[in-house]
Amino acid sequence: QVQLVESGGGLVQAGGSLRLSCAASRSIFSINVMGWYRQAPGNQRELVATVTKAGTTKYADSVKGRFTISRDNGGYAMYLQMNSLKPEDTAVYYCNANLFGFQYWGKGTLVTVSS
Repeated sequence: QVQLVESGGGLVQAGGSLRLSCAASRSIFSINVMGWYRQAPGNQRELVATVTKAGTTKYADSVKGRFTISRDNGGYAMYLQMNSLKPEDTAVYYCNANLFGFQYWGKGTLVTVSS
């Protein structure tokens, strides 16, 4: 099992930046895939980005070139650097871990981008 806690959300103006962190309760070295998802009001949860233990990344088309996902394999954290934020990026952002075939989720952190 693993517990995940997100932090770093907040209110930012369009064009600004935020860095989200996901703290895990155990070393993430054994976690093959970790990712960030988001859910805006009235919308379904959607993939933002994923990163494998080997460092392979995948991004939603809407965030390519603006967001960067990274992980500290020797430690307990994963990150999402978000630049050039847009109002449509407003959502609750969730950390996800796929550990031995089980999906684990954090409780989310709210990102609000004002125009």
